[in-house]
Amino acid sequence: MLRVLFVSNSSVCMELFNELPYYSPREYEVYLNGALCKRARENVFSLFGLEPDSDYDIRVGGDELRVHTLGESACIKVTKMGAAGDGVREDTEAIQACIDLCPENGRVYFPAGDYLCAPISLKSHITLELSRGARLVGVTEVEKYKAMPAMGIDKDGKERVITTWEGEAIPSRLSLLHGFDLENVKVVGEGVIDGNAQNSSWWTTECAQRSIGRPRLCFFNGCKGVAFHGITAKNSPSWTLHPFYCDDVGFYDIDVQSPPKDAANTDGLDPEGCDGVKIIGCRFSTGDDCIAIKASKIDLAKKFQRAASRHTVRNCYMHHGHGAVVLGSEIGGGLKELSVSQCLFDGTDRGLRIKTRRGRGRLCVIDGLKFENIKMTGVGIPFVVNMYYNCDPDGHSEYVYTRERLPVDDKTPYIGQLEFKNVECRNTHAAAAYFDGLPEQPIKRIRLENVTVDYAEDARAMRPDCLDGVRKMCREGLYFDNVEGVELLNVDIKGQDGERVILKHHKELIDFDYA
Repeated sequence: MLRVLFVSNSSVCMELFNELPYYSPREYEVYLNGALCKRARENVFSLFGLEPDSDYDIRVGGDELRVHTLGESACIKVTKMGAAGDGVREDTEAIQACIDLCPENGRVYFPAGDYLCAPISLKSHITLELSRGARLVGVTEVEKYKAMPAMGIDKDGKERVITTWEGEAIPSRLSLLHGFDLENVKVVGEGVIDGNAQNSSWWTTECAQRSIGRPRLCFFNGCKGVAFHGITAKNSPSWTLHPFYCDDVGFYDIDVQSPPKDAANTDGLDPEGCDGVKIIGCRFSTGDDCIAIKASKIDLAKKFQRAASRHTVRNCYMHHGHGAVVLGSEIGGGLKELSVSQCLFDGTDRGLRIKTRRGRGRLCVIDGLKFENIKMTGVGIPFVVNMYYNCDPDGHSEYVYTRERLPVDDKTPYIGQLEFKNVECRNTHAAAAYFDGLPEQPIKRIRLENVTVDYAEDARAMRPDCLDGVRKMCREGLYFDNVEGVELLNVDIKGQDGERVILKHHKELIDFDYA
């Protein structure tokens, strides 16, 4: 079955409906208005270069759909407004003029070329299209990324967050592409947004400077209806894509890239305190976490009470990265309604990873999460839940690392029920799983159903996560500590060293058909 995921003025994103991770069973052909236009293997595919306000018949096998592209009021080509696109002369002024002049429901179009620019501000109800061969390239001068205040006042006279750094209101530099309080913004095309950090000081001297946060590649604050389709985002100074307190955000068939080493904090996609996020058909290869779902630290969580809610991750491919799909650690507002399905994790340190700690607060409630139809290859540890994450200035304090039972109070996080179903883990390295709850607030329930794990012949030892007092592990089984209820249904672990299941401080084990 064929379904439409996203439509813009000039592009469409489609998905083949099946239950397989990322790839369809075989290569297929895509016909556009009766003519063969591409062959593909991925479950998600895109078509670009379409005409606005036009009908297109799209056929794959026996499935055919008619798609109507969005209409537009105008199309402004940046080179007609003076942008050179030669990678030498700075094009900031020309590009910003195109955006400012673009009428509602208009499109700003970048033909092939390298457009060197400082931070660009978007506005509501426009589409930015980077065609194939077009690159938006960040300038390397730090001073051109203006430092923004952490807090401000909104139009209703209420206090609001302007910029953050790792879940706290901290002055930060303006991002290459940014928007505040926008609606209906689309960034589409086969082009590239390149932060150019590899040619700057962002990953070296600026990385050590903590009083002002580094820019993100793209930052959207308080926006509604933001969508990215098709583009490649790479070489960000820090987090690559960072929607903050936004609603209805979509990422379709995009590529996110940063070097696997020497590029600190270069997460791929970090939706923070957002509602209704769709991440479908995307690819990640990063120097930190691939997708890191966040909801701020305790101070902002208490003040604004923005949970991460109604997130969907489907048909995505993660290569490298500290974690493939990660929750936290800045998750003080809590998380609800997360579905992760049909994803392929290849060589990441961890697969599905939750990181929190004492101090995230009572609003940090993580519950009812489902992970289904996942395949992992060469992953260090497929499943990690860590409630002792040693981040922040006090991260190595006794308060964070102690295994003694502390009082449950306003700073204690909670993890409820987590369900992992139909997961295949091949060539695992350190352990099948590591679930580590608090003695005063154990993880409520872990359910593993139809899960297979085997190990790499040259398995490497590693610490399961960032927490104090934990040893390295290699070819170990399922580890549970302070998990109230454990359900293992058709779980098959082969080739581990030692016990297949280690249980500490639990109340209930339901073990059906454990292979």
